[in-house]
Amino acid sequence: MNDMTVPTQALNAAALTDAERTRCEVWTRVMGYHRPVTSFNTGKKSEHRERRFFVESRCRMG
Repeated sequence: MNDMTVPTQALNAAALTDAERTRCEVWTRVMGYHRPVTSFNTGKKSEHRERRFFVESRCRMG
């Protein structure tokens, strides 16, 4: 086991029931300001679900 490995007992001890969980609020940037997704209308929520995320790779010189 290395320093980054979490023992199975610790994972089981940290598990929460659904009743103990807190709902996470998702915010996104819209037209220059941040706004919670829950305040979107139906069409905007659908558009947000369809977004695709990408990771831009580094450019090599030469």
